[in-house]
Amino acid sequence: MTLPFLIGLTWWLQRNYQKDPCLTPRCCLQVYLCQVPFCSDSCSWSKITVTSILCTLLRLAELLWNSNVPLLVCRTYGLVGYMRVIIKEHTVVESHPDNMLEDLRLDKPFPELREHVQSYHLDHMDKKDHSHTPWIVIVAKYLTKWFNEKSDQLPKSYKEKEAFRQLIRQGILKNENGTPEDEENFEEAIKNVNTALNTTEIPRCIEDIFNDDCCINLTEQSPSFWILARAVKEFVANEGQGSLPVRGTIPDMIADSNKFIKLQNVYREKAKKDIAAVGNHAAKLLQSLGKAPESISERELKLLCSNSAFLRVVRCRSLSEEYGLNTFNKDEIISYMDNPDSEVVLYLMLRAVDRFYKQHGRYPGVYNYQVEDDIGKLKSCLTGFLQEHGLSVVVKDDYVHEFCRYGAAEPHAIAAFMGGAAAQEVIKVITGQFVIFNNTYIYSGMSQTSATFQL
Repeated sequence: MTLPFLIGLTWWLQRNYQKDPCLTPRCCLQVYLCQVPFCSDSCSWSKITVTSILCTLLRLAELLWNSNVPLLVCRTYGLVGYMRVIIKEHTVVESHPDNMLEDLRLDKPFPELREHVQSYHLDHMDKKDHSHTPWIVIVAKYLTKWFNEKSDQLPKSYKEKEAFRQLIRQGILKNENGTPEDEENFEEAIKNVNTALNTTEIPRCIEDIFNDDCCINLTEQSPSFWILARAVKEFVANEGQGSLPVRGTIPDMIADSNKFIKLQNVYREKAKKDIAAVGNHAAKLLQSLGKAPESISERELKLLCSNSAFLRVVRCRSLSEEYGLNTFNKDEIISYMDNPDSEVVLYLMLRAVDRFYKQHGRYPGVYNYQVEDDIGKLKSCLTGFLQEHGLSVVVKDDYVHEFCRYGAAEPHAIAAFMGGAAAQEVIKVITGQFVIFNNTYIYSGMSQTSATFQL
């Protein structure tokens, strides 16, 4: 966010103070404009705005949306927490998925890996070498045997995988009494059969990125993410032969240092070749766009190639779309209303109390003597909101009573939790790591549950 924009926003708030009594100095202090340096070649700045303003939210959201500045709305109302991320496009390279499988390519071994595996002769090894052979090599060797003797397909069913494990067990050395030796590397191979035999394919989300209009129709203004994504797409269609660049890492395993390093180098060297090939495609794309070759750094290239299976793009709807009668996403709400206690009910109640505030200039139940009278008024606001947006859903009266008893209070425990959650999302946006939610987060302090919705 540039200094003129900061000054302009301050001027806009001050200028509208007389016109809008909601714009109190306290409201102005609730706008936090954070500038955090983000390491890049151009020494640019990453920007995000965090706000809890309600009465001027739509105007502020539109202003920031048009300026392409991310906005995070964070709110506590009684035992309910609410967050809304508003960002046109957020690209993530390092998404850090929870269940990340190793990229071993055992179903489609590249030539260097095939040659390396063939250099091992398990039947002619002494006990020491046999018990220190990496489990990846063991699985690869017996997978070749499986293809030759059993099937031309990978073991997929439980029965087939058990048969493959038994095939590996038969390879364990036996002593003079015919008892199997204690070979931990073979046990490690048997244990990793499920994850080692995963099919090498391009994830659906990556296919969607390749088919995205931003990837297909590059322009001079295209960010480096989309240029590199297009370069990876070109690689897949040519050198990759339908596969993404090799990640170049292998897990720790039982093996002697020499064998482990040799296997590790096979994957690393292949990854380097793939990165170089993607880099050549990227250089051609930059040239066609009239951009300097150094506009994409070597670090960016390596990082995206090693994470090419985990790229993510998040596009949120604007707040004006959410609040517009013709663009309101009622199908999303209706789909969750099969459960009368779904967290989406809390969202509807928050919209109802905002409607109450607009009509009465205060929140329901702020003072104890108002609670009983405000229950009927809030219920009327809720009914009006549902009818106006074409929502034929039923909200239990218990929620109306509860929100009146809240009296717009902000309990410190709920506020602290939401503050921590909001800080986490801000860090995700600034660093470009991990995936932000899209686009609404609701927390229920009553049931200690939370949910996200695309509203």
